Amino acid sequence: MYQYTDFDRHFIRARAAQHRDQLERNLAGTLSDDDFRPLRLQNGWYIQRYAPMLRVAVPYGELSSAQMRVLARIAREYDHPNKEVFERAIGAQAAWGTTHLPVGFGHFSTRQNVQFNWIPMAKSADVMDLLASVDMHGIQTSGNCIRNITTDERAGVAADEIADPRPFAEILRQWSTLHPEFAFLPRKFKIAITGATEDRAATRWHDVGLHLVRSSEGELGFKVFVGGGMGRTPVISTLIREFLPWAQIMNYLEALVRVYNRWGRRDNLYKARIKILVKAQGQRYIDEVEAEYRDVVEVDGAPHTISQAELDRVSACFVPPALAQQAQGAIKPIVIAADRQVAYQRWLQQNVAAHKNPGLRAVTLSYKRLGQAPGDADADQLDTAADLADAFSAGELRVTHDQNLLLPWVRAEDLPALWVEATHAGLARSNVRLLTDMIACPGGDFCALANARSIPIAAAITERYQDMDELHDLGEIDLHISGCINSCGHHHSGHIGILGVDKDGKEWYQVSVGGSDGSALSGEATPGKIVGPAFGALEVPGVVEALLDTYRVYRHSGETFVDCIQRIGLDTFKAAANAARLNEKHEELHMLPKHANFAKDAQEA
Repeated sequence: MYQYTDFDRHFIRARAAQHRDQLERNLAGTLSDDDFRPLRLQNGWYIQRYAPMLRVAVPYGELSSAQMRVLARIAREYDHPNKEVFERAIGAQAAWGTTHLPVGFGHFSTRQNVQFNWIPMAKSADVMDLLASVDMHGIQTSGNCIRNITTDERAGVAADEIADPRPFAEILRQWSTLHPEFAFLPRKFKIAITGATEDRAATRWHDVGLHLVRSSEGELGFKVFVGGGMGRTPVISTLIREFLPWAQIMNYLEALVRVYNRWGRRDNLYKARIKILVKAQGQRYIDEVEAEYRDVVEVDGAPHTISQAELDRVSACFVPPALAQQAQGAIKPIVIAADRQVAYQRWLQQNVAAHKNPGLRAVTLSYKRLGQAPGDADADQLDTAADLADAFSAGELRVTHDQNLLLPWVRAEDLPALWVEATHAGLARSNVRLLTDMIACPGGDFCALANARSIPIAAAITERYQDMDELHDLGEIDLHISGCINSCGHHHSGHIGILGVDKDGKEWYQVSVGGSDGSALSGEATPGKIVGPAFGALEVPGVVEALLDTYRVYRHSGETFVDCIQRIGLDTFKAAANAARLNEKHEELHMLPKHANFAKDAQEA
């Protein structure tokens, strides 16, 4: 992991002290709420529908066990919802059997960050001090700037990796943090990097996607994509550079973002993302980026060229841990009993991935289970994850794009012991990449922009598909749920995508099929296609069931759900979905009212 320097630590702690001063002045009435708002947002503090929300930056998803324990402490000591407010918030969720008071939860986001939804603003300075004590913060998790840079959760360990993207992600993080020219872009800006042959970072759906590649001469460089994004206008990014030498990546990004900053729309929030500029200007945008890049190199003297010495310095933080120095025999060998072999083998198949070191494995801990929203982890689960990391993964964890946690340094011989421990903790469900390993945003339960709830829909589908035999028979299926068109649940890229919409003041849902994030399972990144008019909340689980039953009828041997859709076409699935519509009178969940000031914060998210 990257090790903070004395300068880094001083900066983070000074930033926390600055926030405490701003908070105290706000609470005393000498700093107005309007003046305080942009200051707190710069540190990741939002006001959502019912309470403050903190977004903690986790650069490229990498965490130490010490950092995880601080996150657990924050969840346990500070993330306490007001019972009356929470009961009003969940409203009709009781109809789904999911009513509970979530004291002490963190939430893993698709951008590999961690969020908290109930920390009182009056306690925010104490939380920032805790974060700073383990080199963490919320800087650039909000606002129209370059956000937290994401990558493949298996970065540095993947068997199919060309080069480790983490050193580049860290160098770009340092370059982009508080970059004075790019602090007020037309809209937020997201970069994803992969160093593997399989794109597990959904790079084609980002403002900029970077693929580490090697030229025919063996030189390392980047393939550069620009202009991807979801939201109201789903767009797959455009290739603008087939090969860029690695040392020039910051100079090139400087040019790329500068052109966007110059010409991006500022008059229309919904047309401000770079995808709109690239789509509208096409080759003209690319030509201007190339011209700007030439000026950066030839006129400015290529000021952001990465030296080999700097790459080596940063790369030294990402060497494999000295596992051989760990005490041999510290983990007792375990033999899995015959009656548990089926469950264990399924876990090996779904949750355990190959490693570039043949003696190691990368293991996913599943945070998708009945009674818990996708991506949520209570304080005890966060502490348990830290314990498992210390015992089995050299004290390191990764937040995944799919809202789980990954242990990247597990000895093959320790897998049985890890499975037993994770099973006891409820984190070994072998549903990774299966239907119930769904992505879902917090939706209308928390977000002021949401048109509909995501969590009750996720809970209803999860409840319906609890049979592990059935899940494994259905095979690998990406189900993604968003509570509004902003697409925080990445519904566009789901094999099955569910989007909450407002219809006559009530919560309805559009269903799409055939989307892809660009992984090996899904093929080329592509948005899904809507299968019909919006469905009522109570209809959605039946619609999903109809789609899956159709797949079972028409699939060929070994054919995946998404491959079946591509082979037989949309119409058969569309007919099945619409036939599942309820004939009885709908008793839908009522859409939550919005608050103008809260929605303002939510737009920043």
